[in-house]
Amino acid sequence: MTHLDRLEAESIHIIREVVAQCDNPVMLYSVGKDSSVMLELAVKAFYPSPPPFPLLHVDTRWKFKEMYEFRDRRAREVGMDLIVHVNPDAVRDDVGPFRNGSAEHTHITKTIGLKQALDAGQFDAAFGGARRDEEKSRAKERIFSFRNAHHRWDAKNQRPELWDIYNARVKPGESMRVFPISNWTELDIWQYIHRENIQIPDLYLSAERPVVQRDGIWFMRDDDRMPLEPGETPEMRSVRFRTLGCYPLTGAVESEAVTLEQVIQETLLATTSERQGRVIDSDSGASMEQKKEEGYF
Repeated sequence: MTHLDRLEAESIHIIREVVAQCDNPVMLYSVGKDSSVMLELAVKAFYPSPPPFPLLHVDTRWKFKEMYEFRDRRAREVGMDLIVHVNPDAVRDDVGPFRNGSAEHTHITKTIGLKQALDAGQFDAAFGGARRDEEKSRAKERIFSFRNAHHRWDAKNQRPELWDIYNARVKPGESMRVFPISNWTELDIWQYIHRENIQIPDLYLSAERPVVQRDGIWFMRDDDRMPLEPGETPEMRSVRFRTLGCYPLTGAVESEAVTLEQVIQETLLATTSERQGRVIDSDSGASMEQKKEEGYF
């Protein structure tokens, strides 16, 4: 059994455990590479039937256009119900990253939006595509991560996990976040995508795209909602994305990697975090941990 075989078997075991122990699970689907791997694992876990839970996309309305097209097509192809939730308060107040700033935009559209969606669906377990190697607060997460009735996470009050024995018992109103690919690395993800020929948005591969540089980060101007600063003109550069989120908050990297083999080679040689271009990770030193304590996924 190879390293990827062991990771795959562990993740499928976790997904099946959730379905066996929980009443109403849901899989969070952000349309990124980790979500794509998690979706593939779920399909494998229950093949030939479709996975017995829906997909949930908490939409901020600021994702790349290509991500929306990819999301709808993949949900149809795998035969799963797709729930799309947009925080109605964010729509009413026209919340966005330029109007409100990255921290407030993320809190209203993602954290509050997620809690609204989970409450509306009465889901007692939500699969998430977080990995421990991504970011320091994610490294503290257990695979079955307990949330209280207000969706709050307490890093100092987590349940023990011995070997592959998981405890999904919750009281009414409480819930779990479950991370089947916690033990995977960025390199594992790319190698598995290559091995299994998993579909991913083309944004992960390099192409000429219109970008502007701000504070040393290349941002792609995906539509005219992104205002240009005085003297600023988008220029075409060969870039790709190591991670995907709201386009005004997600930096591109200059790259010539147009194939998965070249992406894997770049990942092997990378000396920086894949999330270095994510603005929401640098709001403050403890921003991600604070977001998670408040209910972020």
